[in-house]
Amino acid sequence: MDYEETLQWMFSRLPMFQRQGAPAYKNNLNNILHLSAHLGNPHHSFKSIHVAGTNGKGSTSHMLASVLQESGYKTGLYTSPHLKDFRERIRVDGVLADKQFVIQFIEEHKVFLEDNQLSFFELTVGMAFQYFALQKVDIAIIEVGLGGRLDATNIINPLLSVITNIGLDHTAFLGTTLEKIAAEKAGIIKNGIPVVIGERQAETTAVFKTVANEKSAPLYFTDETIYPDLESELKGSYQFNNKQTVQKAIEVLNATSNYKVEASALKTGIKNVVTNTGLMGRWQIIQDRNPKIISDTGHNAEGLLYVTAQLQKEEYHKLHIVLGVVSDKELSTILPLFPKDAIYYFTKPEGPRGLDESILKEKAFDFELFGEKYKTVVQALHAAKQASGADDLIFIGGSTFVVAEVIE
Repeated sequence: MDYEETLQWMFSRLPMFQRQGAPAYKNNLNNILHLSAHLGNPHHSFKSIHVAGTNGKGSTSHMLASVLQESGYKTGLYTSPHLKDFRERIRVDGVLADKQFVIQFIEEHKVFLEDNQLSFFELTVGMAFQYFALQKVDIAIIEVGLGGRLDATNIINPLLSVITNIGLDHTAFLGTTLEKIAAEKAGIIKNGIPVVIGERQAETTAVFKTVANEKSAPLYFTDETIYPDLESELKGSYQFNNKQTVQKAIEVLNATSNYKVEASALKTGIKNVVTNTGLMGRWQIIQDRNPKIISDTGHNAEGLLYVTAQLQKEEYHKLHIVLGVVSDKELSTILPLFPKDAIYYFTKPEGPRGLDESILKEKAFDFELFGEKYKTVVQALHAAKQASGADDLIFIGGSTFVVAEVIE
């Protein structure tokens, strides 16, 4: 198989939460432990930082990787989901994993993967760990996929754990309260391993303190120190919290490990995060004028609260919003956040999880959000461009999948 055929096999033969949702979710670590043993436990051969959280874990992971790259460390970065190319999930010093490695990995382990019915995510984690081991990385930043306790990444024993924040997302799997979700994410806290909490929340602080105490894990809250608001290529105002969390994490890493990051590397790493790691879809300006076009992958209530707040700070004549969501999204929590004075272009992102544009338009009507429906994201964006004046603003969002279809 060539690269495209290999991807097709992976996408079609293995359960994939990104596309299928619930059927792909596993409630134990048996499969990843079995795969890891089959591969020779590659995660034992490199150091790591583990990053969980409802929002901000992707940006935080990329910034940490960028900072460590600037410090001269060969740095692996595992994140999900990808936007354009599967290999975005697996990078070393910002460079995508080699296509030939992906092909060979599947060819070599195809029978094992089929026989053991591994999920797409479990396979991807095993592949990433194998790649980082073969590349002999100095350290790898590992982003949790979903939750923490039962996430396939949770077989590592990191130098540091980071939990950015807790919000109501994936409640069908993680629980319907902030306390229950925090308990799941606190599952990445390991015995004696320091943990940094990005945001102190009344409902979750006690959960983290209890678990950290049980595990004798040194616990740090980011708000114990106010750090400089460092310049960054990531322009979303919501990145302030992530930048604070990264600075706390680096401070703890410096104090508790043999890894040393100078202030200059911290500064340039945060500043050059997009250049260094290729991060996309975070308040990404697709077109800066005539009209200005911005996209953002924020897709739950907490993330969209920040996004819509920043939209209000933009200057424009009219606001056009290309909006699509996945079918398992609780619309009653996110639709009230969107501005009523915008013109909407309701659409359906590609893939079986995409919510039909007709249903989205109907639900949005209940919240006084009005516009037309379009079968594809491309059609919706084209219509928005046609209707926009030079001083207007087009925002594209609601789902990672919507953004994936419009960025280059």
